[in-house]
Amino acid sequence: MTNTKTLSMPEATYTNPIWNDDFPDPTIIHASDGWYYAYGTQTKRRGAIINMQVARSADLVQWDYLGEALPVKPTWASNTQKLWAPHVSEHEGRYYLYYSAMPDEAGEVGLCLAVATAAEPAGPFTDIGAPLLCGSGFFNIDPMAFDDPATGKRLLYWGSGFGPLMVRELAEDRISFAANSETYILIRPAGAGDPKRYDQLIEGSWVILRDGWYYLFYSGNNCCGDDAHYGVLVARARAATGPFETLAEALDNPYAMLLEGNEHWHAPGHNCVITDAAGQDWLAYHAIDPQEPKFDAIDADQGYSRRIMLLDCLEYVNGWPRMVTGGTPSFERQRAPAINGKAG
Repeated sequence: MTNTKTLSMPEATYTNPIWNDDFPDPTIIHASDGWYYAYGTQTKRRGAIINMQVARSADLVQWDYLGEALPVKPTWASNTQKLWAPHVSEHEGRYYLYYSAMPDEAGEVGLCLAVATAAEPAGPFTDIGAPLLCGSGFFNIDPMAFDDPATGKRLLYWGSGFGPLMVRELAEDRISFAANSETYILIRPAGAGDPKRYDQLIEGSWVILRDGWYYLFYSGNNCCGDDAHYGVLVARARAATGPFETLAEALDNPYAMLLEGNEHWHAPGHNCVITDAAGQDWLAYHAIDPQEPKFDAIDADQGYSRRIMLLDCLEYVNGWPRMVTGGTPSFERQRAPAINGKAG
């Protein structure tokens, strides 16, 4: 009689960061070709300026850098070095890249919301030829597109500089706003006065629907520089357009956070949420490594921060998301996301 032994595969693990180069404001999607794609804000890499970064992964941990997703700047922003915060969504074989850009025109015009499209998830993306929405200052930044399963509406979230987070319905073409659509204000910043609060400046909206709740993740305070003080906050609602209750309101604690920095990783924020093959949600975000906080950036003379990509697991307790790691970024080995139903 032969004794047989079943060998179990060791659990797949990873250690932050999952991308150890400047990759601010990450968005990750699971494309129909089976790959995960990550998109990041404009950067300077190996001496070259990359307008919109794109990388690809099979497991959310090991990434291959694909380079440039937006090889040609929009004609209306051909001179800018401010191409920010890409969000990509896939619909009927087309990919839509929503981002922020500083227009060329002189005057008091601030950043604009923009859209580019492509036939493949890695691009090349081509701008539609005109901004979606412009305004003063930094109000029109950080767009995020979301299709509401409850209403069928295509929504665009954005904001805010020192203004509110907003949402408005997109038209069927996804590159313009729906006729006669209204802009809804979702969350307003707390205003200056308490340096310990993260919600004095809010930005970086990301919305998911889980168990009947629409969760709005967003980031607050200063993302960059020597005084970077950034973190992730969250609110929830029963409808995609609100009204939203913040975690701080629910707990009656103005300092309540989902994620804030620690001694290993500073100023974590501008997250996305990606779901693995087992249905587990993960928070991908950027943070600053205090051992290497700066790099040869486009605007390095201003002390531009080197923001690298991290990943940590989410759980839901009493109707609210929280970090499995306890509210700060992990720095030790963690269980990896599930791939095809198996860890790793």
